[in-house]
Amino acid sequence: MAVQLPSIFAERMKSLLGDEFEQFMKSYEQSPHAGLRVNTLKISLEQFKEIAPFDMRPIPWCGTGFYVPHGVKPGLHPYYHAGLYYIQEPSAMAPVELLNVKPGERVLDLCAAPGGKTTQIAAKLQGKGVLVTNDIHAERTKALAKNVELYGVRNAVVLNESPERIANAFPHYFDKVLIDAPCSGEGMFRKDEDMVKSWENHSVEKCVLMQRDILDTAAKLLAPGGTIVYSTCTFAPEENEAMIAEFLNINPDFVVNDIPESAGFAPGRPEWVRQMLPEKAEETGSVLEQTRGTARLWPHLLEGEGHYVAVLQHRVESLTEEDGSVLLIGQAVDTDSIEPNESVEPFIRASAPISKEERKRERLMRTESRERNDKHTRGGKAQGKQGKGNERGGRKNERAQGRGTDQANVDPGTVYAQFVQENLEIELAGETVFYGDRVYQSSVGAARLEGLKVIRPGWFVGTVKNGRFVPSHPLACALNAAEAQRFVNLSSAEGEAVRYLKGETLNIEEARVERQADTVAKGFVLVCVDGFAAGWGKWLDGVLKNEYPAGWRWTSV
Repeated sequence: MAVQLPSIFAERMKSLLGDEFEQFMKSYEQSPHAGLRVNTLKISLEQFKEIAPFDMRPIPWCGTGFYVPHGVKPGLHPYYHAGLYYIQEPSAMAPVELLNVKPGERVLDLCAAPGGKTTQIAAKLQGKGVLVTNDIHAERTKALAKNVELYGVRNAVVLNESPERIANAFPHYFDKVLIDAPCSGEGMFRKDEDMVKSWENHSVEKCVLMQRDILDTAAKLLAPGGTIVYSTCTFAPEENEAMIAEFLNINPDFVVNDIPESAGFAPGRPEWVRQMLPEKAEETGSVLEQTRGTARLWPHLLEGEGHYVAVLQHRVESLTEEDGSVLLIGQAVDTDSIEPNESVEPFIRASAPISKEERKRERLMRTESRERNDKHTRGGKAQGKQGKGNERGGRKNERAQGRGTDQANVDPGTVYAQFVQENLEIELAGETVFYGDRVYQSSVGAARLEGLKVIRPGWFVGTVKNGRFVPSHPLACALNAAEAQRFVNLSSAEGEAVRYLKGETLNIEEARVERQADTVAKGFVLVCVDGFAAGWGKWLDGVLKNEYPAGWRWTSV
């Protein structure tokens, strides 16, 4: 059944597309395309092709992306719960591919929830470098944090901040910045009819205000010579070519990196800005033509929904001072020299006062984000339970309960190190950060996070309770079998795997607990599905006590 499009939208698209309009409209009679992306943090592409439980076709613009047949439900398989793939709309995979992330880089996903593009970036980093992922809407960070943890990301920090306040903490720090900008959502009409109903309430004008502020701040976050990828899921030229042209006009040290017209990608349309926004075209002058090198993804030209992508490259220019020294324009501030405070515990602290103008912008962005995206967290309601463990909530609980006498007398670092030595075969990278009774491995460290609203300061590895270290589910998700002293393998073809994911206790013979030499079977066991980590269990006398967290359990029949 064809989608009922708003008449104003249809009339505008007819004016813009001309002869293409009829073909464009026919695309709304087709079903949206479903896709998944293989999580190469946990499995290689070749391995997944061998064990894939359903038919797949490659997505041309994403080497790890595949179309799945209509009606197939990849979320109803143990491999989904083991984090082997992320279910993602095919066009939405394009921006990260164009960001061209390399292992070891510092990357920021500025408008990240629910986390699909974040996990895509993480797979490209392969655990090396820094990934900061952020969403301004607190409710959505719950799904974001869960996806970071489910997909085994070790080097991420999750924030709930405005772009401006991140820029204060990370000036000119990131090699790559992704902006999946809040937008009017016209490209999603076929996939989500709720977007049609809410379109008139989320005006293009309001979105433009947010996009302008986000882009302006992104330039302050980027290191010299870095790259910004700006993307939307709308067709509106005001939010696309006009926004990029305005940014280039204000920031002449940036240029558009042309996106090849391949895989069905169409060029940007600067002539639409001249047609619809003549004053903006005159204001931006010759830089507007650069936007022809951006890309539009059209539902009638490829198998995916409507998107727009621009790759913005910073040019490092130099000026010679009178004394002969060379000054790099936009040179990064060396914040690595910041010394951490003696106490790394209170991440959420009072920080610099916020101006009225900045506070107004934050309110606008949060309100628009909440109204536009609440329905997208429907799948995150169960996920949201996991968010109760965020750092602010953890701090409140700690204040309410106080510290036990035993815990106060035990060095958490010693307890943690002992657990790692006795249960893992791994050298944990990054700075170990203790927040109350929670332990993290942070790729960034505590000093940079002072004053920010932190959801996860790093890889959450466990808690120290009553003098003992209890490993976290995110620790298990990011491990492989060779990194655990003990593991047990469950087959996806048998009922055991689903029973484990539902939280049931299992009877497991001692011979099935595979372990390193001189390691007893008793204790924490990494539970794997077909060899891929899914969570923890505790084995004793033939019984595997289930440690799979209640908020994550398989609830499907």
